[in-house]
Amino acid sequence: MKPEISVIGTGRMGSALVRALLQQGHPTRVWNRTAERTAPLLALGAQAAETVAAAAEAAPIVIVNVSDYAAGDRLLRVPQVEAALRGRLLLQLTSGSPGQAREAASWAARHGIDYLDGAIMATPNFIGEPGATILYSGPAGLFERHLALLRVLGGNPQHVGEDPGHASALDAALLVQMWGALFGALQGIAVCAAETIPLDAYEVQLQAFKPVVDLAVADLVGRVRQGRLAGDEATLATVSAHHGAFRQLLDLCRERGLDSTVPDAFDRVFRAAIAAGHAADDFAVLSRYIG
Repeated sequence: MKPEISVIGTGRMGSALVRALLQQGHPTRVWNRTAERTAPLLALGAQAAETVAAAAEAAPIVIVNVSDYAAGDRLLRVPQVEAALRGRLLLQLTSGSPGQAREAASWAARHGIDYLDGAIMATPNFIGEPGATILYSGPAGLFERHLALLRVLGGNPQHVGEDPGHASALDAALLVQMWGALFGALQGIAVCAAETIPLDAYEVQLQAFKPVVDLAVADLVGRVRQGRLAGDEATLATVSAHHGAFRQLLDLCRERGLDSTVPDAFDRVFRAAIAAGHAADDFAVLSRYIG
C-alpha cells in the first residue's frame, strides 16, 4: 500500500499535485478553505477532510500549497493542528522567502514535526511529469527517505541543501532569470511594433540568437564564481563595449517614444561601473553593483 497523503490547499497547483498523487495510486485526502473547489478532485477519488487538523491526523505526510506563508501559518499554527502534525512529515510547497522557510523549519522542530521546504520550478501542467523540477531543502535524510513520493510530484526532485532556506533562495534566483528574459522580450516586442517588424521574424531570430545568450550567461556565472572580473584575453565583451551597444536601445526608445523603464534600470548599473573605472573590465564586474 502506498502511504496516504493529505494536501492542504487545492488551487491550480495544489489540484495538480493531488491529481499526480491519485494517478500513482496514493490515497489522498484534501482540504481547501472553499470546500466546493475540491469537488473535481473528489470525483477523481480523493477524500475530503472537514478540517486542517483532520487532514493532518489522516496521513503520515502532509503537503501544504497555499497562497503564502502567512496563510499557511494561520492554518497550521494552532494547537490542535500542531499536535496532529507531531511525528509526521510536513512538505511545505508554498512560495516564500528564505527567512520564512527557516523560521517555519524552526517552528516545526519545536513541535516534533519533520519538515522539508520545497520550491516548485514548474507550472501546474508540468506536475507529475518526468521533467518537472521541485527543489527541496532541509535534512537530506528526509529527502532520501521520501524520494519515491517526491518523484511522483515531479520526476526531477533536487535536494539543494540542509539549510531550509536554500530552496526558496534558488527559486528567487531562477525566477529573476525568467523575468529578465520575459521583460526583455516585452521590450523587444515593443521595438518590433514600433519598427513594423513582424513578430514571426523576431521569434525566428530569438532562436538563432539563443546559443549566444546561453554562452554569455554561462561565461558570466563561471567568471563570478572564479572571481575573474577584470577584462582579459578571454573576455567576450567589455563593459564599455556592452554599454556602447546598449545606448543604441536607449536612442531607439527616445526616437520612437517607447517606455524605457527597464533599459534605464540597466543603464544605471552600467554607468555606476563605468564611473568607478571598470569600462575595460568584463561584464562580470557588474556583479559588484547588483550584489
